Amino acid sequence: MIDFDEALDPTDLDVASGMNITPLIDVLLVLLVMLIITIPIQLHSVNMEMPAGMPPTMTTEPLVVKIEVSAQNQLLWNGEPLAGRAMLYQRLQAAAQLSEQPEIHILPDRSAKYDSVVAVLTASQQMGLQKIGVVGLDQYAR
Repeated sequence: MIDFDEALDPTDLDVASGMNITPLIDVLLVLLVMLIITIPIQLHSVNMEMPAGMPPTMTTEPLVVKIEVSAQNQLLWNGEPLAGRAMLYQRLQAAAQLSEQPEIHILPDRSAKYDSVVAVLTASQQMGLQKIGVVGLDQYAR
């Protein structure tokens, strides 16, 4: 048998004395959804104006100077051996003073010293040449 007096004892009841945060969470979720909806969609693209029509044709071939660095660290200017670095500096300075600078193609041999190749690159840059490149690196792909 159930004793009703015992079941209604006020000392046994657990009363929640804290604040009810369920409405607060509901309001915050609604605000979060509204914020997400109102943020503009960010497109991951760059707007560019591309030129219309045919590109201009190249009227002249660019002047190319080939500087080779041989296995013995000998410098060749378009196949012509140079006496030393002083001669290289003179030729690079003359090339830098031309109205249209030539393209400098540096062709190092596979067994050429790194210092010799870097010296040619540095000298080309110091003389003010703008179009410098190392060519023939496909031989190192093996």
